[in-house]
Amino acid sequence: MHRMTQPEVARPGTTGDASGKPRLSGRLGVGSIVFMVIAAAAPLTVIGGNVPLAIGSGNGAGAPVGFVLAALVLLVFSIGFVTMTPHVKDAGAFYSYVTKGLGGRLGMGTAYVALVAYTAIQVGMYGYFGWAIGDLVTHYGGPAIPWWVFALGGVVVVGLLGYRHIELSSKVLGVALVLEIAIVVALDAAIFAKGGANGITGTSFTPDAIGSGPLGIAVLFALTGFIGFEATAVFRDEARDPERTIPRATYLAVGIIGVFYALSCWAIIEGVGASQANAVATTALSNGGNMLLDSAGTYLGTVLRDIMQVLLCTSVFACVLSFHNVIARYQFALAAQGSFPAALGRVHPVQGSPAASSLAQSTTALVFVVVFALVGLDPLVGVFGSMAGVSTVGMVLLMLLTSVAVFAFFQRDPQARRGRVMTTVVAPIAAVVGLVASLWLVISNFTLVTGGSVGVSVFLALIPVVALVAGVLIGASRAGRSGSTPAAAR
Repeated sequence: MHRMTQPEVARPGTTGDASGKPRLSGRLGVGSIVFMVIAAAAPLTVIGGNVPLAIGSGNGAGAPVGFVLAALVLLVFSIGFVTMTPHVKDAGAFYSYVTKGLGGRLGMGTAYVALVAYTAIQVGMYGYFGWAIGDLVTHYGGPAIPWWVFALGGVVVVGLLGYRHIELSSKVLGVALVLEIAIVVALDAAIFAKGGANGITGTSFTPDAIGSGPLGIAVLFALTGFIGFEATAVFRDEARDPERTIPRATYLAVGIIGVFYALSCWAIIEGVGASQANAVATTALSNGGNMLLDSAGTYLGTVLRDIMQVLLCTSVFACVLSFHNVIARYQFALAAQGSFPAALGRVHPVQGSPAASSLAQSTTALVFVVVFALVGLDPLVGVFGSMAGVSTVGMVLLMLLTSVAVFAFFQRDPQARRGRVMTTVVAPIAAVVGLVASLWLVISNFTLVTGGSVGVSVFLALIPVVALVAGVLIGASRAGRSGSTPAAAR
């Protein structure tokens, strides 16, 4: 952990696998990967957005428990995930694991779900980014500029950084992450030091508070805040020692994110008073306020409150950049294995990056932002809300498929399972149970995430399912034409 402030990565380079296919290379350490994964979780954005939603729409003062439960589900999932890591030699995270455990057709379907889920959350974050920058400009007396102007500017900057070697993105994300975590930790410390509104009561963890409202909604918004944590495996080829680095980075990422979210949620509740938390959050949400910035103004003063607003913008940007890197590498891995156009599997000779895949992802984001702007969608409810909903369903579905794949893989290999029943059998089954319950919570409360009607919400929720089916059919078609399993499936 002491090296996290200075990510260590290799200079640009490319290696080849046994078949001569290009692979990315690097020496990313645990700290570097954890940096990028936590940056993708956008901790300041979650504390400023998801936490008030969990408090106001969920169980009020008991909302921190929702974040604890979500972290526990993901930690259980991670046990099977990292246990299988040494047996999965390809970068690509979920789809590589599902391919190994359940076969090429479901693996291809999983890849399509992953691309849809990550693209959705990235585009949604562009909406949030455009709104956040616009709010910052008007806060300082500037003109009201359409959100999509700032969003398009973000697409360009992210595209330029994504085109370069991962070292540059890692440094940018590291600086942004340190600053945003520091300001939230300062707020948490100030609230606890000053005793909050009514003294530090610990009411959030009492049975009455936990059951004061729909706990499931708090879990839902907590799960949304963890999107991207499994990206540790996407950077496999660029990790210094994948079999050690990836598991450690995964556990650290989930643990740090979970503790940070739960502690900060509890601090904000104590800051406004446990008995008033639900009312304060509801008022802020309905009036376009910001519970986090208001708390910062009260406990840190105007200057730090304004700094936090700036860091909120950098937090969203860091999130978008991290998701861009993940998507580019998903596409790169699929192309290198023959499932996507070969051009996307090329490595830049100088930058050592998946430059073509990065450009393709920038183009996709550009098209979506332009379309949403022409349609006139609201950047928060219409763009961020709906796209976050699609992504949440997709990510829970991906983790569910991965847990089933882990169980199936070790059932077929008694030698690999020997002596590790807890990690290869019990943990995957427990993860399936927890994720099925989580998926039900997401679906049953989906309109709260999307902000749309039931019809629109159903349509959006089905997009990841349609992507899964389409991927399976495409995988089957490729296998039929070649007379064997697709390259991506092996």
